[in-house]
Amino acid sequence: MKENEIVFGIRAVIEAAKAGKTIDKLLIKRDSSGDILKELFAVVKEYQIPVQRVPLERLNRITLKNHQGVIAFISAVTYYRLEDVIPAVFEQGKDPFVVLLDGITDVRNFGAIARTCECAGVHAIVIPSRESVMVNADSMKTSAGALNVIPVCKEKTINQSIRFLKDCGLTVIAASEKGSKVYTEASFTGPLAIVMGAEDTGIAPENLRICNEIVKIPLFGTVGSLNVSVAASILVYEGVRQRERVTRKTKP
Repeated sequence: MKENEIVFGIRAVIEAAKAGKTIDKLLIKRDSSGDILKELFAVVKEYQIPVQRVPLERLNRITLKNHQGVIAFISAVTYYRLEDVIPAVFEQGKDPFVVLLDGITDVRNFGAIARTCECAGVHAIVIPSRESVMVNADSMKTSAGALNVIPVCKEKTINQSIRFLKDCGLTVIAASEKGSKVYTEASFTGPLAIVMGAEDTGIAPENLRICNEIVKIPLFGTVGSLNVSVAASILVYEGVRQRERVTRKTKP
């Protein structure tokens, strides 16, 4: 862990949040209490910072300096707001193309997906604020710098994001083995959002239910699933293929 990726100590964390630093996650020692912690929790509530109560041993594995039972992970990027990104894309005369990641926690998969999305011209990646990946050194490295370029929107929940995108006129397509249609049979044209879930749990049922369509990638071998970054690449570039075909047809 690089020292510039964390801030430790109660007062230091409070000041970092008030200074506009984006905190991906805050670890607090179990059973901690005191007046200054009340001030910290007020800041947590104001800035909607995800918090985990953890044993002292976990904090000490991160740093043995005087952390006072509090360590914050600072984001390596500035997050965007989905409600700002989508109107901006429409104003440019383009159809938004968005990828949502539901429950994906592996930073290397995240980096690989970000690299594909940036190369494919995806306008934004959406992640939830809790139980999700962080933009850190590993994801940055795997993305080959893409995470410095492509907007990442850190939203309260994927469910709320899907509903917002549908209200904005986007078709939301989920990738799942539960899909009744092969991905090549679906339309990836127009304003589009693709939802990818974690390899072990998939897309949460409450999110899957509100998607416009569920598609699957056919498998012909004995292994039960594709790596999520590979699956995301397949669907994203199906979107590219179909959208490019429409563009060519509409050109004079």
